[in-house]
Amino acid sequence: MLKSKSLLVLGFVWPEPKSSAAGNRMMQLIELFQKENYDITFASTAQNLEFSEDVSSLGVLPKTIELNSATFDVFVKELNPDIVLFDRFMVEEQFGWRVSESCPNALKILDTEDLHCLRQARHLAVKENREFTLEDLYSEVAKREIASILRCDISLLVSEFEMELVQNQFRVSKDLLYYLPIFAERIEEIPTYEERNDFVFIGNFLHEPNWDCVKYLSEVIWPLVHLKLPDAKLLVYGAYPSQKVLELHKPKQNFYIMGRAENALDVVKKAKVVLAPIRFGAGIKGKLIEAMQCGTPSVTSSIGAEAMAGNLYWNGFIKDTPKDFVDAAVLLYQEDTLWRQSQENGFKILGKRYKKAHFEKEFITEINSLLDNLKQHRNTNFIGSILQHHSLSSTKYMSKWIEEKNKK
Repeated sequence: MLKSKSLLVLGFVWPEPKSSAAGNRMMQLIELFQKENYDITFASTAQNLEFSEDVSSLGVLPKTIELNSATFDVFVKELNPDIVLFDRFMVEEQFGWRVSESCPNALKILDTEDLHCLRQARHLAVKENREFTLEDLYSEVAKREIASILRCDISLLVSEFEMELVQNQFRVSKDLLYYLPIFAERIEEIPTYEERNDFVFIGNFLHEPNWDCVKYLSEVIWPLVHLKLPDAKLLVYGAYPSQKVLELHKPKQNFYIMGRAENALDVVKKAKVVLAPIRFGAGIKGKLIEAMQCGTPSVTSSIGAEAMAGNLYWNGFIKDTPKDFVDAAVLLYQEDTLWRQSQENGFKILGKRYKKAHFEKEFITEINSLLDNLKQHRNTNFIGSILQHHSLSSTKYMSKWIEEKNKK
């Protein structure tokens, strides 16, 4: 009898698909491999929180692992997975060298989630009140992230913009990169324009761009919208709101901090318009995918909409100045014909760019090809092997030093 193929997922956190797009993305990846009959183990150093997915109920074996501990080496050697999937580059830094030493023939996949160095560079530009430039990209985080991409056999990116950026700015071979967006389809039983009310924003507040966006809405955008539409409300939903988020709750201005949504799609489909003036970030935005799924038009920024619609019309407006953003939000809220056309635009984007059927077969074919030709593939990535050489293994030896120190 043939041995079942096995996948080890090393998670930065335990997935929370109801709290974040990252959690939803991870569950989609697990589902892809389950469909191919992989035995899957999900391991993480993080604490299992109240809203973490119970992966064991899905047939996935959960495992808590330790940082800077040889116990992981024993665990992974015994498991001997065919594939190891790293959830973000920080996890690859921590465990990639241990996987290479204990399971040298395992295919190493990095799921980038979004390009951290791009998000950080844009954040810096916002904090310094200036325009982002490509020079901002060349940071310590970029060196770490690109090194991680080079050490892995394939890296998954959710954004075509980021695919091009990594190739053109950092000269990473296309052979090491694979475009795989979040999958999504429109939901059933979508309320009509007449059945909806108010504006909505939704986002996990552990993600810094979401906090910045809500603060910007509170201080700049909503006061102007409220002047023009005094009866409309803005309902702000999101997991893990901090005290500074809760302090933005202003019922007298119809600005409501609602906290965690039990079901994101339920609250988004009741709203008339999604507002997302995102000032920095990377990847593709789960909140804007959810808006399209619910048939809810959105007003967002160029960064918010980046790489999401391709050459298709946006499901609403893309505006970058406060005045333009507010004018677009008010127009979209009041004009039912424009609203319905925007809704239809969103459905077209979903159908052409985010349908799982467009991607799953080709992705599995790519993975199988890499498994069959791993040695040859690695030979073409000589830079990656250099980065795993002992003279450049700073994270490895730091981990070993901490491991020894912990024994005392």
